[in-house]
Amino acid sequence: MKVAILCGGPSLERGVSLNSARSLMDHLTADDIQIVPIYFDAKKAAFELPPHQLYSNTPSDFDFKLAQTAKPLSQTALIKRLKQCDIVFPAMHGAFGEDGGVQRFLEKHQIPFIGSSSTACKKAFDKYSSNRLLEEQGFFTLPTEVLKIYHTDHKQILERFFAEHKLERAIIKPAQGGSSIGVHSVTTVQEALEKTELLFSKRLDTRVVVQPFCTGVEFTVILLQNRFGMPVAILPTETVQDYSRNQIFDYRRKYLPTNQVRYHCPPRFDAETIERIQVQAEQLFSVLGMSDCARFDGWLLPDGDIWFADFNPISGMEQNSFLFQQASRIGMSHANVLRYIVKNSCRRQSIPFPTEISPPSSDRMAIPILFGGATSERQVSLMSGTNVWLKLRKSPQYAPEPYLLDSNGEVWRLPYALTLNHTVEEIEESCCSAENDEARLNFLEQKVALRLAFENGDVSEPMFLPQKFSLDDFFRKYPFVFLALHGGDGENGIFQAMLEQVDTKYNGSESAASALCMDKYRTAQMLVGREDEGIFVSPQYSLALAESEHHSAADFAKLWQQLRTNLGSKHIIAKPQSDGCSSGVILLTSANDLKTYLTLLRSGATQAYPGTFEGQTALLEMPGSGITHALFEKYIETDRLTIIHNQLKHKAKTGWIEVTVGVVEKNGELHALSPSITVAENTVLSVEEKFQGGTGVNITPPPEFLIPASRLAQAKARFEKVATMLGICGYARIDAFLELATGNIHIIEANTLPALTPSTVIFHQALAEKPPCLPLPFLEMLITNKNS
Repeated sequence: MKVAILCGGPSLERGVSLNSARSLMDHLTADDIQIVPIYFDAKKAAFELPPHQLYSNTPSDFDFKLAQTAKPLSQTALIKRLKQCDIVFPAMHGAFGEDGGVQRFLEKHQIPFIGSSSTACKKAFDKYSSNRLLEEQGFFTLPTEVLKIYHTDHKQILERFFAEHKLERAIIKPAQGGSSIGVHSVTTVQEALEKTELLFSKRLDTRVVVQPFCTGVEFTVILLQNRFGMPVAILPTETVQDYSRNQIFDYRRKYLPTNQVRYHCPPRFDAETIERIQVQAEQLFSVLGMSDCARFDGWLLPDGDIWFADFNPISGMEQNSFLFQQASRIGMSHANVLRYIVKNSCRRQSIPFPTEISPPSSDRMAIPILFGGATSERQVSLMSGTNVWLKLRKSPQYAPEPYLLDSNGEVWRLPYALTLNHTVEEIEESCCSAENDEARLNFLEQKVALRLAFENGDVSEPMFLPQKFSLDDFFRKYPFVFLALHGGDGENGIFQAMLEQVDTKYNGSESAASALCMDKYRTAQMLVGREDEGIFVSPQYSLALAESEHHSAADFAKLWQQLRTNLGSKHIIAKPQSDGCSSGVILLTSANDLKTYLTLLRSGATQAYPGTFEGQTALLEMPGSGITHALFEKYIETDRLTIIHNQLKHKAKTGWIEVTVGVVEKNGELHALSPSITVAENTVLSVEEKFQGGTGVNITPPPEFLIPASRLAQAKARFEKVATMLGICGYARIDAFLELATGNIHIIEANTLPALTPSTVIFHQALAEKPPCLPLPFLEMLITNKNS
C-alpha cells in the first residue's frame, strides 16, 4: 500500500509539520506500507521529497536547495503522483493544511485522503466562527470579539469589550492559526491594541480574536473514529503551568520538554468530569462534521463548566505528542494508532487495507536504553532515549527496553505509556504513584478501549507496573547498556567507569575520554599548541565560583576588565566548565552581566528568563546545582549566514563559520562525517536550535560554493585528529568554528554522548554519507561497534 504524506506548507508551523511527517514515516512504514513524502514550500509549490529530508530540523535546512535535492511537481504531476498512491495523509498544520485548503484540492481531484473534509476543517479551524457555532449549539462559550485588519474601530471595540466584561486580562490571537503562534496575554486595552497591530503588521492573519483570559485548568483530548464511524474521545491530558508572569501555553512549552509545563494523562479530574469532557468532545466532532481523527483543546472552569477553545483537524505527531501519549494509555503503540487511523479511514472510503504484519523476531538481543538523570540536560536525554527506543523497536537484531534514571540515582523499567510522558519528573512521579493509580486507570482505559472496538492487531503494548533497580544492579543485569544520558554523571565518565568495573559494554567513549571531554578547560588544554596542524582553541579563564562569593561591585568591575584583557575580547562567552553542551552558555557584555551570571551559577538556578542579561531574548536553561567552576572564553565573531527567500546568503566578516561534526568509529578507525553549518537565531545556539525539530537551522552538508571539497576534506581530517587526541571512540560530536579559506578548525567542545533526538544533526550527517546511512542502521552500528 502506498500512503502519500503531505507536509510543509505556507504556515509558520511547517517545521512542526516535518516532525509529524517524520513520525508517520518512522512508524507507519512497514513491509506492507510504503510512504511517499510530498512537500509544499512556503509558496505551496509541491516537491516529492527524499525521505531523509524529513530528518531536518526545519524547512530552512533544505528549502534553498529543493531544486537540486527534490523532484519538483507541477500541479498536473502532483495530481498524477497522488493518484498513484492508495490514500493521502495530510500532515500539515496551520493555514492550507488545517483550514480546508489542501482538502479542497484533494476533493476537487477525487483523491482519497485521511482526515476531515474541507468544509469541516474550515468550520473547526477558525477560532471565531467555531466559538459562535458552539454558542448556537448550546455549548458553553466565553465572550469573543473579532477585529479586522483594515477596519479603524479596533480601539473602540477593545475598550467596550474590556469594560463590558470587566477584564483584567485577555487573550489576543489570530483567528486562524495553531501551536499558539501569535497568541498574546494582555492586561490593558493599550497592550491589546499594540499586540493586535503587531499581528496585523506581520500578516499572521487578517482577523484577530479577543477573549477573556480563561481561569481554570487546560486540557487536550484526542478523538479517533472507530470502525463503525463513531467518534471516541481517548483519555484527556491535563496541562498545568504557572500563569503568574502572563505566560501562555506557547510554541516552546508545547514542543520542548520543560518543567514550565506539567502534564497529567489521564487528568486529575474525577471520573464524571472526564466523561463529560469525552462526551462533549464526541458531540462536537459530529457537529463539526469531522472524520478519522482530531485534537480538541479546552478548559475546565472552576465552576465545572467545560469550554472547548481550539479544534485541530490534524493533531501534531511528534514522538511524545498528545496523540501517542493518550493512545499509549490504552495499549496502542505509535504504529498501532497510526495504522488504526489509516485502516478506519480506508474502511470509510472502501479502500482495501493490508493485513497486519508479523511481529519482530523473538530472539533479538535485549538492549536497555537508559535516559533521564538529574542533570540540566535531562529533558534532552529523555528525547534522545525515547527516540533511540522507538527507532530500535523496528530492528531485526535488537529489542530495546526503556529505563529511567531518576533524581535519586535509581533506575525504573518503564511500560510503553509512561515512557511517553513529557518530562523526566512526570515519569518519576508516575512511577511512584503507579500502584495507587492502577485501579482508577484500568477502569478509564477499559471503557475507552471497549468503545474503540479494537480488532486483532490494533493493540500491542500491555501495561505493567514500573520496576525499580539500584544503579549497580541495573548495570549488572545486561551485557550491554545504551547510555542516552547527557551532561553530569551520565557523560563525565562516572557511569562509564562503573560499567567497566562490572564488564558491561556500552555505547560511546570510555571513562577517561568522557571525563576529559566533559571538562571544557581540560579539553582545550589538551589541544593547545596545534596551530601548525590547523587546530586552534580559544584563550580561556577558569574561575572557581567560591572566589566570587563576596565580591563587591568594584571587584566585579575589576574582574570584568581582567577577563577582557586576558582573553583579548570586548564581549565574552561564559559557560559552566564541566557540564553538557547547551546549559548556561551566554554572551556577557558587561560587569553587571558577569555578576548576574556568577550569582545564578552559585545559587543553582535552573533558568534565566529573557532580559536577565543584556540583549537576551530567549529563555536560558541553566545547569542547576553541582557546578564548581565557570569558564570564560573569547567571543569568536563569525561570518553572517542567513536564508532569505529560499537562498543561502553569506556575508563575509572574519572568514570563520560555526559548524558541528559527528565523528563515528568504523572498522576501528575514526571517521568524520560531513559538517553541519549551524545558523543561530541569537549569538549562542539555544537548546531548541540544537535538539528540537521545528527550530534552528542546520545545513548538511555545507554547500560547495561555501566550502570547496578540498577544504572540507582538510577540515574532516583535522576533526579526526582531534577526536583521536581526545581518546574518543564509538562516536561523538565536536562543535567548532571552521575557517573557509584554509579548512583550519577552532574547537569549542567535544560531546562523547551526543544528542540522538529525532532531528539532531548527527542523523543528517549520516544521511549525507555515500551511501546514506538511515537512522535505524546508524543506531544499530553504534551498538554493534561496541558489542562485537
